[in-house]
Amino acid sequence: MKFHKEGYPTLLVTILFSAIMISIAKLVFPDFAIALWFAYALSGFLLIVVLQFFRHPSRVHTINDHAIVAPADGEVVVIEETEEGEYFKDKRIQVSIFMSPINVHVNRYPIAGEVTYAKYHPGKFLVASLPKASTENERTSVVVKHPSNGQSVLFRQVAGALARRIVMYSKEGDKATQCGEMGFIKFGSRVDLYLPLDAKLKVKMGDVVKGSQSVIAEF
Repeated sequence: MKFHKEGYPTLLVTILFSAIMISIAKLVFPDFAIALWFAYALSGFLLIVVLQFFRHPSRVHTINDHAIVAPADGEVVVIEETEEGEYFKDKRIQVSIFMSPINVHVNRYPIAGEVTYAKYHPGKFLVASLPKASTENERTSVVVKHPSNGQSVLFRQVAGALARRIVMYSKEGDKATQCGEMGFIKFGSRVDLYLPLDAKLKVKMGDVVKGSQSVIAEF
């Protein structure tokens, strides 16, 4: 188990905040042991939360040229045919994965290929489960074109009410490696996949999937 690089600034802030809080407790309440123990307990709790949230576990990845692999941990909350209006401008199968604060928040490429589109969109911070969050919230959109069959998959990082920081590593022209890291979302949100209509789904509503391991669909 490793600690993800995106968590170091948050870890530093947490340590500084904890040190200040404990110092204040010692100065203001020198004879009040409960205050000091509370400061230590809160500091320990915050540290555990940060370490848990930014954990980066080692995994055996699912590498399959015919498979579209889950880009994130979480629960499948949307499976529907919809109009994708940003890049494809046609009908696609949308599969959305909701990440709770206790999930691993590393985001990964669902297929290998060339990154043909990568764009960040500023936006709102509505609850990620709302349908309009996909088009109104802060988000990124990344399209990867498969090197063998020529089909493309769009996947979108969507911020939520708590997720106030989306990190995207992708740039147009990059070579995507299936299950390779493409970004990180801090403090919970969701990832949307837009698949070809003829993709064969391997998940259903309510399924819990693991990023880089669970197969979402096959070409």
